[in-house]
Parts: sequence; C-alpha cells; structure tokens
Amino acid sequence: MTGGSDIARRDALLARRLDLVANVSALTAEALRLNQKRAGIEMDVLRLELEIGRNGASEQLVRDLLEAEQSAAAVMQACAACEDRIVAAEGDVEDVDRQLAATANKD
Repeated sequence: MTGGSDIARRDALLARRLDLVANVSALTAEALRLNQKRAGIEMDVLRLELEIGRNGASEQLVRDLLEAEQSAAAVMQACAACEDRIVAAEGDVEDVDRQLAATANKD
C-alpha cells in the first residue's frame, strides 16, 4: 500500500467482506431451518401414508396428505432458492477476496 487512499480502499473491502460473510452465514442458517422444516413435513407425509395404508383413505387423511405434499414442495423450492442465493453470495465474497489480494500485491 502506498497511500491513504489504498488503506481506505482495503478497509472498505474488508468491511464489505465482513458484511458478505455475515450474509452467507444468515443464508446458511435459513437453509438449515428450511431443511429442518422440510424433514418435519416429510415425516408427516410418511405418517399419513402409513395411516392411509392401515386404515384406508378417508377424505380427511387424503386432504391432509395432499396439503403436506404441497407444503413439502413449497419448502423444497424455497430451499433451492436459498441455495442459489448462497452460491451468489459466496461468489461476491470471492470477488472481494480477489480485490483484496490485488491490493495486497501492490505492497
């Protein structure tokens, strides 16, 4: 680094990186929460399928099963969207890391 503007640029990049890493962390927590929710819904689906297998397909059980399957599909879509956002956010971190490396190479 040769001047105050280089130091300010590095500090800005470091602050940006910190924000991006916090975002990746938050997105990862959201993905975990969604995956836990999906697993719970899948357990409900299995329970309903077993109950239908044992007791026959009552109208209520079929309706509950359909609702659970629709909920599972919605949560899976939310998981996929969250994973896409994680990939994009990790790419942003990589971009900042390259910029930081370039500023370090100026020394």
